[in-house]
Amino acid sequence: MAANSLFAYIEGLYAPVHDELDVCLKLKGDRPEVIGSYAQNNPNPQFKPDGLYHWFDGDGMIHGVYFDGHEARYRNRYVMTDGFRLEAAAKKNLWRGILEPIDFENPHGPDKDTANTDLIFHNGQLLATWWLSGQPYTIDPRTFETIGVSEINGPTKEKIAAHPKRDPNTGELICFSYNPYSPPYLQSCVISADGTLTHHATIDCPEPSLFHDIAISQNFTIFMDLPMVWDPKAIAQGRRKVRFHRDRPARFGVMKRHGDGSQIQWFERPACYIYHTVNAWEEEDAAGNTVLVMIACRIENPLPSTVHDTELHIPRLFFLRLEPYVTEFRFNLGTGQSSERQLDDTPTEFPRMNDTYLTSRSRYAYHPRIAKEPTLLFDGCVRYDFETGEKSVISYGPDCFGSETVFAPRIGSQSENDGYVVMYVSNRREDWTDLRFYDAQTMSEQPVSSFRLPRRVPIGFHAEWADLSQG
Repeated sequence: MAANSLFAYIEGLYAPVHDELDVCLKLKGDRPEVIGSYAQNNPNPQFKPDGLYHWFDGDGMIHGVYFDGHEARYRNRYVMTDGFRLEAAAKKNLWRGILEPIDFENPHGPDKDTANTDLIFHNGQLLATWWLSGQPYTIDPRTFETIGVSEINGPTKEKIAAHPKRDPNTGELICFSYNPYSPPYLQSCVISADGTLTHHATIDCPEPSLFHDIAISQNFTIFMDLPMVWDPKAIAQGRRKVRFHRDRPARFGVMKRHGDGSQIQWFERPACYIYHTVNAWEEEDAAGNTVLVMIACRIENPLPSTVHDTELHIPRLFFLRLEPYVTEFRFNLGTGQSSERQLDDTPTEFPRMNDTYLTSRSRYAYHPRIAKEPTLLFDGCVRYDFETGEKSVISYGPDCFGSETVFAPRIGSQSENDGYVVMYVSNRREDWTDLRFYDAQTMSEQPVSSFRLPRRVPIGFHAEWADLSQG
């Protein structure tokens, strides 16, 4: 199936489901030493699309498994956003997808906030967020029911984009938002561990870049103003169009976490695009300067220059070309110098790590391996050891493709890799999905634990492990 087909991301492994289940799962293997939940956020349209469908369009649906120490229970629930409720009441679509013309006359706004992209565990709850910036929705980490619009962003109800970062040391949530239609294009805020808005900053960016992720260290936030931008002229004409300017540098802005956006320090690197970061931490050079180290998945050329038939082994998402490689960036705050080096030649994306080590120098990361398919699928998991440079690979098996991997610490874990690599794995031919726990220390291809789900889980976006072992 061609990746640019109208149906590429809504059929087969991507096909939506519409019933909501609640089922106790049978264990195959050893019982995992965890109390918590694995949950993935998926685009799952409530109604058949009226026109062109983009994978980003679907309503949010959480597919999760909760472990209470005795049993594992699967539940899937729609994210009950305001947009979902409006369309459910109208019994039809009220918005067009992002491949259709922008309807600025829509009384509900030009875009539907689906909260379908990311999940993050903060202050005892899951938060569902949207890639284009919207209201975060609070999700119960045990039942996966929507509690409501989160109150974490204060009375002004600031919008939050997918991929906020939680500092495991302070409990703070560092967020950003962006607006493709008018300035200010990029803003950030900090939410305390108890859910209080403590800081807000506006960051001066000359154009509406396609912002997607940030990185945080113990004291700084790294913002990425990359040369893939929304075309303002096309937007003014009611069309969404993205341009990649190969002749412009990629800009990385370093700002103190509670700093003023006007005091941000910018570093320029060769043109590239980055969807997702792994981690960032602070080091010192011989002269005592602070050096920020950031690990991310870098794409040299995010927009294709040839027709897809000439490179079907590289997946595309309509106008996006997905060929990322794990890369180390270094930003010296004292000298203003920067560098980058590619660490591997295996295409990987949706990188994750043991989140309790976020902001500190971390050794391991777990990256889904991109399959040689026309659409985005993951056929295995790569563990990178940034200390030794070694990598370990788990392959899921013939016709099997996985979700975003997360790291689940074993109860009482004392080391960075003492736990499990967890993901859904679906079989394309036989139409089943397992939840698998692999040993993060051995990276054996035999799962420690496996649970057959009562249905296929559609291929989706980002996942989260909610550690509920402390109550």
